[in-house]
Amino acid sequence: MGEPYYITTAISYPNGKPHIGHAYEAIAADVIARFHKAMGRDVRFQTGTDEHGLKMAQKARDMGITPAALADEMAGHFIAMADALNVDYDVFIRTTEPRHHAATQELWRRMEANGDLYLDRYEGWYSVRDEAYYDASELIDGEGGEKLSPQGTPVEWTVEESWFFRLSKYQEPLLALFRENAEFIRPESRRNEMIAFVSQGLRDLSVSRTSFDWGVKVPGSDNHVMYVWVDALTNYITGLGFPDESGDYKRYWPADLHLIGKDIVRFHTIYWPAFLMSGGLPVPKHVFGHGFLLNRGQKESKSLGNVTDPLALAERFGVDTLRYFLMRDVVFGQDGSYSPEAIVTRCNAELANSYGNLVQRTLSMIFKNMDGEVAKFASNEADDRLLAAVFEACHDELPREFAALNFSAGIEAWMRAVFACNQYVDEQAPWALRKSDPERMRAVLMTLFMAIRDLTIAIRPVVPTAADKVLDQLGIPGDERGITALAKADWFLARVATGERLAAPSPAFPRLELPEEDAA
Repeated sequence: MGEPYYITTAISYPNGKPHIGHAYEAIAADVIARFHKAMGRDVRFQTGTDEHGLKMAQKARDMGITPAALADEMAGHFIAMADALNVDYDVFIRTTEPRHHAATQELWRRMEANGDLYLDRYEGWYSVRDEAYYDASELIDGEGGEKLSPQGTPVEWTVEESWFFRLSKYQEPLLALFRENAEFIRPESRRNEMIAFVSQGLRDLSVSRTSFDWGVKVPGSDNHVMYVWVDALTNYITGLGFPDESGDYKRYWPADLHLIGKDIVRFHTIYWPAFLMSGGLPVPKHVFGHGFLLNRGQKESKSLGNVTDPLALAERFGVDTLRYFLMRDVVFGQDGSYSPEAIVTRCNAELANSYGNLVQRTLSMIFKNMDGEVAKFASNEADDRLLAAVFEACHDELPREFAALNFSAGIEAWMRAVFACNQYVDEQAPWALRKSDPERMRAVLMTLFMAIRDLTIAIRPVVPTAADKVLDQLGIPGDERGITALAKADWFLARVATGERLAAPSPAFPRLELPEEDAA
């Protein structure tokens, strides 16, 4: 069993069906999880739904159903999305589960035992949509003169009895965490924002509500439910069995990576580590706040009529194609944009025309001209140079960039190797060698066979289904498809020794056509 690696997404708030932002984060987390598995690590990947809070209660009331019924229905949509997008999670956590209530209440008791909770009266601005409290200095004026949160969401003046958490006590410990561990918050721009925010001074945080009852009960104060962020953030340890600190918790905590949207960095890098410090628990190693995904450069909204169903997008273009586009086209950590035209253009040029065509014509020539035989060959300098370039891209460059979450840069290195292979085919012209020099033709095709195996294993975390289809056609065993297998020196001779012959290949990435409504 390899070194443990624990990755989480933010848990999704299910007061509506999944949108493209949920899909983007889930796909990115899955690529990261699959990459670390391919590097030989023991990966645990958790996602889920955040089902409490005032928004859920209000939505259920408007629909004439109970919050529990709404949570059950909507959680099913998020599970279906993850499954449809080939997101291979280990745990799907729901905050309505009894084990989660128990875990959250235990963390509360530890915070209380540390003297960090006290009862008082809250008066201030609250955004139901953000489930967040804001100081008056943070508010902005709307077009009609109304007060809005920094995110532009409505706020309301709230007065009620509340439990408070002594967040102010953790100002200096948090600053020390940020400064001593530069990797705790990424990318750098988010880290700088949080240092600036904490340096201005932290106020104690209201962490319970009495105006509704859809949430985790406060121990000893049953008329209070916990602030939804205390509840939501605890999911990351609930799924490991907390408060039992043996077993999975002992093996995987602290988390290696919380992958979240940039709009909730404050909750994950200020509130969450402060709660954990108060409870005497280790803080996560890294929190990465990715950017937003924009529809033709615009944020999606119902009023603009540009909200995209990610499952419809995947059905239209293919799951692997969508996964590739999002990891290739968006610089991770920055905002990115997508459109049907961009998906078709990028994926036709790279997946269909470059990689897919390389695979198809190489395997077709082996099938037709060598009767599908995978055989030993005598290489020359051109063959060796190509294999060295492919090995460097797949074994060194792509893994290095993926480990740093630089997916577009890693795939760019991979594409350079694909282009090198296609250039090699054109220069060597194996179709012309069939009659003039069949031994040389065999060397060229076997060199390409070896290169395609490496290329396919390297990109497999991004396009797992298509990659496995290609590796099946190559006859590569299922347990030799990790990136660690690239360094195995005798794999080709072992493959030759099987005597298996290649069948007629089938395309892994057919060309995409732009739907008529988009072309128009």
